[in-house]
Amino acid sequence: MPEPISWSLDLPYYLAALAFGYVLGSIPFGLLFTKMAGHGDIRNIGSGNIGTTNVLRTGSKKLAALTLLCDALKATLAVVLVKLFMGGDIALVAGLGAFLGHLFPIWLKFKGGKGVATYIGILLGVFWPVGVIFIAIWIVTAYITKYSSMAALVASLVTPFILLAFDQWQIAQMMGVLSVILWAKHHENITRLLKGNESKIGSKG
Repeated sequence: MPEPISWSLDLPYYLAALAFGYVLGSIPFGLLFTKMAGHGDIRNIGSGNIGTTNVLRTGSKKLAALTLLCDALKATLAVVLVKLFMGGDIALVAGLGAFLGHLFPIWLKFKGGKGVATYIGILLGVFWPVGVIFIAIWIVTAYITKYSSMAALVASLVTPFILLAFDQWQIAQMMGVLSVILWAKHHENITRLLKGNESKIGSKG
């Protein structure tokens, strides 16, 4: 694997990785897939979000699964390609770019998804065992609570600590930052959870 590149000498490489990740991350698969399937603009359905949970509100589990897969893999692709050609440190920057691209895509006036699938994709690219653990925690929490948002919040909360347990300090720091952003993007969901009127998985609301 290539040696990590120095910030002081190779800042352009980091900026290029950030931009590359952003471009891949900003591809709005949920919007594209629902339009191609004849469901119209996903932003006019349910919560108006372009992510998997809202795509599921179209009634198509296949579209939702495809959106989840592609929103995750676009981040994994960004991380893996940059890791291959530039090194692990810069791959983290590409992951950050993919996450920001998904949340704030320039093509949609910076109004994107909430980042859960992309968060998973980054984990799978930088340290896949914890990515698998995240998915397991999400599934168990979603099964128990029936809330997609709750599952994402719980899984993202514990992920940095799990990474620390694996002695992945640098990755844990970045994923900790992404977890804070993910929680901030879920502020409306948190409010609804506290009030007891959050939509459950599969609901049309």
